[in-house]
Amino acid sequence: MTLQPARSARSIAASVAAVVAVAAAPAFAQNIAVVNGKAIPTSRADAIVKQVVAQGQQQDSPQLRDLIKQDLISREVMMQEAEKQGYGKSAEVKTALENARQAIVVQALVADYVKKNPAKDADIKAEYDRFVKETGDKEYHVRHILVDTEAQANDIIAKLKGGAKFEDLAKQSKDTGSANNGGDLDWAAPSSFPEVFSNAFVGLQKGQVTQKAVQTPNGFHVIKVDDIRAAKLPTFEEVKPQIEEALTQRKLQAYQEELVKKAKIQ
Repeated sequence: MTLQPARSARSIAASVAAVVAVAAAPAFAQNIAVVNGKAIPTSRADAIVKQVVAQGQQQDSPQLRDLIKQDLISREVMMQEAEKQGYGKSAEVKTALENARQAIVVQALVADYVKKNPAKDADIKAEYDRFVKETGDKEYHVRHILVDTEAQANDIIAKLKGGAKFEDLAKQSKDTGSANNGGDLDWAAPSSFPEVFSNAFVGLQKGQVTQKAVQTPNGFHVIKVDDIRAAKLPTFEEVKPQIEEALTQRKLQAYQEELVKKAKIQ
């Protein structure tokens, strides 16, 4: 009978130890390390792993997690030393920290806004259709000669009518980039040029030359159409991601401008 209380005490002690062990296990799992009493939470490592994997740099693995753990430990050691030496109180560091905090918070706002306000498929398709309409279904291989005055342009047109070769006359062009190449501007859609320039050649047939000088801010042009072909436009699916990104940026710009407009700025 005298041994029973002792057995009970040992049993209770064992039970208490078991409870402490069970309770302590999750606490240890919450941190990957404790540096000079400062815990490094596992969630921080998990976030870095997730980011690295999302960027396609590496696969999640014990080796990756060990590298990240060692890096976080090294950074914590350096951070503690920096704080000990007073760098955290530096005005320059405080400014940098505030700028970083601002960037992170704004990034979170932007990410949430984009998630809640995605570009609609109908809007993306409408933007593609507008692009196709503006680009047109034809591409033109054109040449031009750029001069200072209308009189000079008219003189070139007269010489062309007299049998002179366009490529030879192009050598006097102010456009030094194309002058030595017969005035060649290569294949392009009309939308690639200023409207007044493209309007002058879209009505021409293969081999024809503008019969009047074409004035732009750069001077006066004589334009020749070397050839015409069907435009090679990208399909909707090929450019959908780019259009979606452009529309998203446009939404963000409008959102920012609206917030600035509503803000009280002194």
